[in-house]
Amino acid sequence: MRALIVVDVQNDFCEGGSLPVEGGARVAADIAAVLHARSQRGPDAGDYAQVVATKDHHVDPGDHWSAEPDFESSWPVHCEVGTDGVAFHPNLDPQPFDAVFLKGDHAAAYSGFEGRTDDGTSLVDWLQGHAVTEVDVCGLATDHCVRATALDAVTEGFSVRVLRDLCAGVAPATTDAALTEMAAAGVTLA
Repeated sequence: MRALIVVDVQNDFCEGGSLPVEGGARVAADIAAVLHARSQRGPDAGDYAQVVATKDHHVDPGDHWSAEPDFESSWPVHCEVGTDGVAFHPNLDPQPFDAVFLKGDHAAAYSGFEGRTDDGTSLVDWLQGHAVTEVDVCGLATDHCVRATALDAVTEGFSVRVLRDLCAGVAPATTDAALTEMAAAGVTLA
């Protein structure tokens, strides 16, 4: 069974947000088109048995936020709980997610596998509980949270594809390095 993992397609990571990725709004719209087509075909269409999403979800992540960020381990305030920045981008509509995994309440969190549902279920436990063995990963940003999620998915034993057309990266050099690293780890770049 294959699942689609939609990574961090949130207002703060799209144009106009506090930590925007160029092309983020386009990625949101393109993912929505895929989800809409899937919903039109019905749950037995054969593409994805499950569709889940991750969200950066910060209460107070300590040094992850900085007034003088280095953009490697510290960043401007983003995806703060209680703000519009934490919400999914409006282009990501419909949002027919079977589960949403929140990550980073009180710490930096890049991988969706650090996230939990409202009832505390981890992404790996949820996927395994739904007999998922293969995952496609898309979203924002290729060189940070998509990269970390894909690499952790490989570590957890899933067959992994990154859907490059449904991703956007922060910078060309770091995106290229991330793609090389993911391919070397066994991720298929589709």
